[in-house]
Amino acid sequence: MLETTRRRTLKAMGVGGATAVAGCATKAPSAAESQRQRETMEQQSKPKTDRVAADPTDIPGPITRSEPAEVDVTLRAEEVTAEIEPGVTFDFMTYNGQIPGPFVRVRQGDTVNLTFENPDSNVMPHNVDFHAAAGPGGGAEATMTAPGETTHLRFKATYPGAYIYHCAVPNMDMHISAGMFGIILVEPPAGLPEVDQEIYLGQHEIYTDGQAGQEGHHSFDVASMKKEEPTYVLMNGEKYAFTPDVYGPAATLETGQKARVFFVTGGPNLTSSFHPIGNVWEEYYPQGSLSTDPQKHIQTSPVVPGSTAIATMSFPVPGDFKIVDHALTRVARRGCMAVVAAEGEENPDVFDPNPQSNASA
Repeated sequence: MLETTRRRTLKAMGVGGATAVAGCATKAPSAAESQRQRETMEQQSKPKTDRVAADPTDIPGPITRSEPAEVDVTLRAEEVTAEIEPGVTFDFMTYNGQIPGPFVRVRQGDTVNLTFENPDSNVMPHNVDFHAAAGPGGGAEATMTAPGETTHLRFKATYPGAYIYHCAVPNMDMHISAGMFGIILVEPPAGLPEVDQEIYLGQHEIYTDGQAGQEGHHSFDVASMKKEEPTYVLMNGEKYAFTPDVYGPAATLETGQKARVFFVTGGPNLTSSFHPIGNVWEEYYPQGSLSTDPQKHIQTSPVVPGSTAIATMSFPVPGDFKIVDHALTRVARRGCMAVVAAEGEENPDVFDPNPQSNASA
């Protein structure tokens, strides 16, 4: 019965060609088809993993070569069960078992040779739409891959910037919400200015049939997604993942150092009001564009679903600096926050949290 349902689901999803055009569906899946996909996911036991939150510092180093090259990239669709927060499990869809997917770093003019794997253990077809690829669907049609199959894509990175990649099957909103998105950075030939640390964060929302914090297994809820009423709004797939009480800060720097943040909004629906509490974005590249001059000293900026931002921040004083969506209910109640820690000597000339005691001393 499961295999019959699986085949019916694959047919509804358009594997074989007809419904995936330019990375989008010509006809949105019906509510019944969406429900059937969810049920199929639940019927087949998923591999369990301790963590889907990608390490924010797991970023390939800056490119130092002066000539274009061919870059081999392998992405693997992995459907796994993990905790959103302690006691709350969910069936995620990921690239390489992490959210956001692996940070891909190439140089303008490079040729990307993609191998895309969809293991037989998966239930759903998956694919990849690269916003950095100049071609139909960003490669979504070419990489439409059923479970047990592998596809290949070759494209040239012709324009610089930080670009999202994401799953673009007809039920793409469900797949992106469940974790299938990431960044491909196309460096300009001159490279990027040197910084002390680079950080990689991705925001998305998850729609479940439970309330935030309600223990047990949460199923994907298509009705909530259609109403755009998420249960969780997350950075890197888990509630408050990179805060001291969970995996620790996203990164730890010394005072006086500078960090560069690569940020992607997978969505699928909500715009992030991207903000560093107690700081500003010193240089801010809207839409991840590296073809224009950066903005300076930006407090909060929208990052729409399907886009990115590149931003820098420095640390004149020590402490925990929170990166949030300034739609603050998402921070207080839905889990959307990461912390960057700075260590070093206090600098009361810049920030004095206890001026009366310091004056007495």
